[in-house]
Order: sequence, then structure tokens, then C-alpha cells
Amino acid sequence: MLVDDAAAEFHDFFERHYAELARLAHLLTGEKDVADDLAADALVALWHRWDRLRAAQHPVAYARGVVANLAREWIRSRVRERRRVALFWSRSTDVVDGPDVAGVLDVRSALTRLPFRKRACVVLRHAFDLSEKDTAAALGISVGTVKSQTSKGMAELESVLGAEAVGELAAGRRNR
Repeated sequence: MLVDDAAAEFHDFFERHYAELARLAHLLTGEKDVADDLAADALVALWHRWDRLRAAQHPVAYARGVVANLAREWIRSRVRERRRVALFWSRSTDVVDGPDVAGVLDVRSALTRLPFRKRACVVLRHAFDLSEKDTAAALGISVGTVKSQTSKGMAELESVLGAEAVGELAAGRRNR
């Protein structure tokens, strides 16, 4: 009976958090299909530890951390692959499919220029509206690091996008 209860709890957790985890992975990697795979991989990893995680106070924070780590590894792997390809062929431009708004494309492009930790802090704080404490827990870093990385990340976005665009991005977070 305990296995059935655990499976039901995990199924409920999956239903409630899969979309959020996929969105987090998408914002961190910039790749929708990869994001779905990373969210699924993270949930498989959680299922294997569900007997311990189900008793945890904030299993979703752990799940966000798993997604962030998987995204970091995927990005590192892609960077290594691009370096190898660059040795043999010239780089091609990335093609964006889908009818996106120019502003969204600009923000996505600017986010990809940020180092991973800054990007993760900005995304979790502004796109997911997490507190500094929750962001720190998800990334396994201190609240002070979240504050500094978010501030530095927003400053870098401002230099790329302009103060008005970054102000609108931050205002969108406050108006939710």
C-alpha cells in the first residue's frame, strides 16, 4: 500500500510541477525540446529518490536544483561541442522557429550571453518570481550570492537591452 501512496503522491507532484520545471529549463537553455527532456530527466531522478523527498519540506526546491544542474551540464556539453565543430567548420547562425515577438527574442538572446549562475538567478527571481531564499535553495548557493548575481545579471542585461527594457522586465515581476 505504501508504494501505491508514494506513486500517487509522485503523480500529483509531477502534474503540479512538470510545466514549471520545463519552463525553467527552457529559460535556462533557450531550447524548448531540450527543456522538455531535462524536466523529464529531473523528474525521473526525483522518482528514484521519492521515498526520501516526499518527506522533505520543499521537494520542488530540490527539483528546481536538479533542473538547474541538468541545464548547466547540457550547456557545458553544447559549448564543448560547438568548440569542436568550430575547429572544422564555420559557425552557422541559430534559427529560431515559431512566431515570437522581437522583444522576447531580444531578452532570450541577452539571457544566453549571461554566465549560467547569473542567468539562473535572474530567471528564477524575475521569470519565476521566487524569493531570494527560494532561489538560493534551488541553486544551492547563499542568499548573498543570489543578490549579487541577480544584480550583476540585471546590470548586464541593461547594458545589452537598455534600461527601459530591463525596467519593464523587472516591473512585470512586481505586477504579477
